[in-house]
Parts: sequence; C-alpha cells; structure tokens
Amino acid sequence: MASERRTIVLTGASDGIGAVAARALAGPSTNLVIVGRSPRKLAPIAAETGATPFTADFANLSEVRELATQIAGTVNSIDVLMNNAGGTFSPSMRTADGHEPNFQINHLAPFLLTNLLRARLAAGGPSLVLNTSSVGNLAGSVDLDDLDFERRRAFGGRTYGTAKLMNILFTRGIAQRWTDDKIYSAAVHPGPAATSFGRDSRLVGLAYRSPLAKLVTITPEQGAAPLIALAERGADPSVNGVYFSRHKPNGLENRQAHDQRLIDGLWEKSAELTGLT
Repeated sequence: MASERRTIVLTGASDGIGAVAARALAGPSTNLVIVGRSPRKLAPIAAETGATPFTADFANLSEVRELATQIAGTVNSIDVLMNNAGGTFSPSMRTADGHEPNFQINHLAPFLLTNLLRARLAAGGPSLVLNTSSVGNLAGSVDLDDLDFERRRAFGGRTYGTAKLMNILFTRGIAQRWTDDKIYSAAVHPGPAATSFGRDSRLVGLAYRSPLAKLVTITPEQGAAPLIALAERGADPSVNGVYFSRHKPNGLENRQAHDQRLIDGLWEKSAELTGLT
C-alpha cells in the first residue's frame, strides 16, 4: 500500500502548466519533487510550494541519469511521476548526445528517467506515470529506421508531433509491460495553453505570441487542470494506456498510436539509445 503522504515527481515545473500543477498539488499530504532546466526559475516555485527541487537539462542524457540518482536517493517510493518537461525545438539542431532535439527532450529523456525510476515507482504499491502529450501527435510519423530525422524532411510541426506520438506509444508500452508491478500509465493533451511553449522554436514561438493566439489559446491554469485531475486520481487501472484529450479519454490519435510493432520497436530502440540494454 502507498503511504498516506503521496510522493509526486513533476518535471517541467519551472513555468507554464508545470508551475501551475506544482502549486495545485503541493500541500501537507504531498511530498513534492519538482524538476526544471533553470535553477533561477525553479527556485521560487520550490520556495512557494515547499517542494524539493532538482535541475537537469534533458538535452543531455548524462544529466537525466544524474537526476534519476538524485531522486532515488531522496525518496523511497513514487506514487505519481509526471513527465511534463518538453517543448518544440528547431530540428536542425542536435543535442549533446547527437539526437534531434524534439526526439530526445520530449521522448528519450523521459523514457530514460522513467525506466531508471521504475524501482521507486514499484516500491510503494500502485503508481501512475503521466506523460504530457499533445493533439500534435496527429502530425507525427514514427519511422523506427529514422528516429532522428536524418533521412526524412524535418520541420517543426512534424518532428514535435512525432515526439508527442512517441509519448503515447511509450504510455502503451508501460501499460503492457509494468502492470504486474502495478505501475499504470496515461498520456494527456493539456490543450493549447498560453505559456512560454515554443520559446526554442522561432516560428512556433512567434505563433504563440501573436495577437491571434489569444483567440485560440487557453490559460496555463486551464491547461494544467487535466494534469492535476489525473495526478489526484492517481493509480487508477482504468486509465492505464489511455490517451486523454484534456479531460476526455480516448482523444484523437494518430493511426500509428496503437501499432504494436511501433510500441515494441520504439521501446527497444529507445532502450538501446539510452544504454538501458
């Protein structure tokens, strides 16, 4: 059985919907661990919520490994792991590990972190891995032989959408592999929240900051609401493997999202690329 005081680990907590979720989930009944890229931006959130802060840049997998070690050394078990860190990035760039940044930061890094924290997720009884995905998954296309877009034409919407599709495939991989440990997983599209999303991609950033964006975007509080609701719901077997479009289960998905060959193949390739095999 999980302890009365729940442990929640939340990445991407320094601003936007992650910061809103941190404030909402903090409290005397929660041992909150927050992760961000910028110590300067994370510090006030930690001070406000009483959370334990850790910093890591997901563009560097060695920092993700160190993060996992730090978290595992701080908590005995994890009730909810919220993989919320990510964004949209110029696909012409490469990470410290040589990967296309949308692929690494949105998928490979949380894949690695989650696998390294599996023992802590299994330790306290039923637990939930919650992956922040996007309706952008509809624009994605996973090619197991070209995960880094070295051969295919790479542009922001496609590379970001592919990474968000991978979040759903990863969710289904957990649901199929870790149920015996009572580790459940769900993915969620929070909605088009007006945050600093897109700051690392010039075109997407401009679109999000345009006057027209105000007509179609929702507030960070609205965007965080489905994440908060699922985190508070916790390890409910009925959400296992489910993709939520905001609060609604079974949201619009790419046709590849249930492809068993891709669910298995992406897991195997990701494990190889992160040194887990």
